[in-house]
Amino acid sequence: MTQQRAVDESADPSAASTLRLDEQGLARALALSQPREDPPAQVAGFAIERRLGVGAYGSVWLAIERNTGKQVAIKFYNHRRGLDWSLLNREVEKLAVLYTSREVIGLLHVGWNADPPYYVMEFLQNGSLQKLLEGGPLPVHEAVRIAEALVKALVHAHQNGILHCDLKPANVLLDGAFAPRLADFGQSRLSHEQSPALGTLFYMAPEQADLNAVPDPRWDVYALGALLYHMVCGQPPFRSAENERRLSAAAPLEEKLAAYRQLVAGSPRPNQHRLARKVDARLADIIDKCLARDPAQRFGDAAAVAEALVARARHRSLRPTIALGIILPGLFMLALFPVALTAVGNAVQTSERNIAARALESDAVTAKILAYSLNDDLVQRSRTLADIADEPELLEQITGVEKPADSTERRQLALWLSKSKGEIDKARREQNADLDDSWFLNDAHGIQRWREPYSPKSIDGNFGWRDYFHGQGDDRTDWKERTDIPPLRAPHISAPFRSSTTGRLKVAISVPVWDEKKEHVLGVLGRTIHLGELLSSYKRLIQEEEREQKVRRVIALLDVRTGKVLDHPWMTEENRERLRDDNVFERLTLFDNQRRDLERLRTLVRNEADVENEHLNLKYSDPIAKIDEAAMREYGTPWLAAFWPVGDTGWFAVVEEPRDDALRPVREIQAGLVKYALVGLVLCLTLIASSWYFVRRVMRARPFRLRTTRTTS
Repeated sequence: MTQQRAVDESADPSAASTLRLDEQGLARALALSQPREDPPAQVAGFAIERRLGVGAYGSVWLAIERNTGKQVAIKFYNHRRGLDWSLLNREVEKLAVLYTSREVIGLLHVGWNADPPYYVMEFLQNGSLQKLLEGGPLPVHEAVRIAEALVKALVHAHQNGILHCDLKPANVLLDGAFAPRLADFGQSRLSHEQSPALGTLFYMAPEQADLNAVPDPRWDVYALGALLYHMVCGQPPFRSAENERRLSAAAPLEEKLAAYRQLVAGSPRPNQHRLARKVDARLADIIDKCLARDPAQRFGDAAAVAEALVARARHRSLRPTIALGIILPGLFMLALFPVALTAVGNAVQTSERNIAARALESDAVTAKILAYSLNDDLVQRSRTLADIADEPELLEQITGVEKPADSTERRQLALWLSKSKGEIDKARREQNADLDDSWFLNDAHGIQRWREPYSPKSIDGNFGWRDYFHGQGDDRTDWKERTDIPPLRAPHISAPFRSSTTGRLKVAISVPVWDEKKEHVLGVLGRTIHLGELLSSYKRLIQEEEREQKVRRVIALLDVRTGKVLDHPWMTEENRERLRDDNVFERLTLFDNQRRDLERLRTLVRNEADVENEHLNLKYSDPIAKIDEAAMREYGTPWLAAFWPVGDTGWFAVVEEPRDDALRPVREIQAGLVKYALVGLVLCLTLIASSWYFVRRVMRARPFRLRTTRTTS
C-alpha cells in the first residue's frame, strides 16, 4: 500500500496535525469507523466495560481480565477488509519485540485469527502525555524524568532495529504513578527498511517529511527534542497560529510536506526553552542538538541522547561540590562580613527554633494536663448532676413542679435540691475545687421551677430558648415565647450566654431528668459557671510555677464552637464587669484562621491521627489584644502557644508564654557570635585549599556511563 499521507484537516488547530492516509483511504477509513455502542466482538477471558476511543483503523475498549480483575485495553482492528494488512500487524510485531522494556506499553495477548482481529495491552489510568500537557508546561524536573524514560524506551527499540517514527505526546501514556510508556508503533520501521514513514507535524524531522525519505534513528532524536521542548515550553517548536494556517493552506500532500520543510528551514531557531524557568544550559544544549535542522548535527541515536542526559545529571550532581569548592570560598574572600552576618543569622534562627521547641514542649505538656484535668472536672460535674437526676426522690417530687412556687410540693422539691447541692458544694470545698455560680431546674417546657441562689427574676420564667435547655449549640432568641421546644436528651455543655439574673456571662452544664422508664424527659437540671472562673484553681498553680521558674505563662480556655474566649487572665473581677457590655464581649472572639486551625486539630485528635506540630503555634496572636489599647500593650506581642482539646466539649486549653521572653537567651548568644566572625578570615584560606583539593579529586573521578542490554527477540 502507498505510504502517502494527508493532514487531518478536522483536527483541532491548537493540536499538532498527524499525517495519515491519503484522501481516498482516509474517506474509506472514516466511513468504516462510525461509532458503535457495542464492542466489535467478545474476547474469551475478558469482560469488556466501555469504549475508550475510536480511530481510523478500529476502536479501543476498556476490559477486565476475569481471572485477575486487572484492567486492560483491547484494540480491535474493526476494518481489516478496508486496509492494508501490513499496516495493521506492524504495531503488534514491534510491541512483541519490545516486551521486556518497562518503558514500552506492555503487550498481553494477540488474537490475529479472530474476527475482527485484536490485541490486548496494558491499561494506563492517567491517559496520554498530550492530555497532561493541556494544562500547560511541566516542571523541568518532571519533563526530564519523562524524557529519560522515553530515551530508555528508544534505546531499547533502536538496539532491536526498530525506529518509532511518530513520537509525540499522544503516543506517550502515563501509568498510575505518572511513569511514561511509549505506545503506538503503527508507523514504526525496521532500521533496514527503505519505505518512508510520515510522523506528526511539528514533531517530525524536516527530512522525514518526504515521500522518498529513508528511515533514520535521528528522526526519533528530533521528535524527542520536540517533545522535550513542548514539555518545558507548553508547545512544540515552530508551532504557531500563522504556521498552522500556512500548512493548512497547502492542499496536496506533497505541497504540505514541502511547506513543512520550508517552514523548519526558514524559521529562526526555537529559543523559548532557553527562556523557560529552571531550564539549565546543558538541558537547553541537548534540546538544541536534538532539533538541529541538519541530521548530521544531531545526536546519532537515542543512546547518544541518553549519554548526554547522564552527563548532565552527573554535572548537576557535582554542582554543590563546585559551589563548595569555588563559589563559597570566593564569597568568603569578597564578602566575608555579609557571610559572617548570614552565618550569625542562621545560628540565631536555629537557636530560636530550638529554644522555642523546648519551651513549647513544656507548654504542650501543660496544655494536655490542663485539658485532661478540666475534662475530668467537667465529666465529674456532669455525672454528679446525672446521679441527682436519677434519684427516685427527685422523680417523686418533680411531679409537683408545675404547681405554684409557694405550694408544699414546690417547697419540698426546693429543699431536697438545695440539700443535694449543699452536699456537692461541701465535697468540692474539701477538694479545693471551684464552686458553681448557680444550680437550676427547668420543667419539660423550659419553665424554671427552682434556682439556687433563688432569684425572683428567673423563677417561673420561660428559658426553653436557652442552649442549655435544648442543646442546639446556641441560644435561640426567636424561640422565647415558645413552650413546645423539646428538651435535650443527653448531657450538654452550653455556649456562653448572658445571665438574665445577674447580667454576667456564663456557661452551663445540664442533663435531662428522665421518667422511670427512660421514655420521656421530665425536666433539665443544670449548674452554671461564670466566664473567667472556669480555670481559677489552675491559674493559682500556674502563678506558683511562674514564681519558681521566673517564666511568665498564661492559660486560657477557648470555645471553638462559638469562637469565644471562655477564660483568660485578663478576666479579672474588674474586667468581667466590662463584659456586661455586648460590644466588649463581641471582641472576645478568635480570629477566623485560628478557629479553622483549632477545628482541624480537633478533628485530628478525635480521629486519633498524628497531630505533628498542629497543636503548636510559634507566633500566636492573643484575641484579648483586640479589646482595647491596654489589652493590646499587654497581650499584643507574638506568643508561643500550645493547644489541646478538652475532651469532646469543643473547648480548648491554651498555654501561652511571650515569645520575646522565651527567646531572650538567643539575643545574648547572638552578641557572642559576632565576636567569632573574625575567625572566618583564617578559616577561609584553609577552606579554599581543602575545597579545591576535594573538587579536583571529584572531577578526576571516572565518569559513569549508561549501561544498556541488547534484547534479541
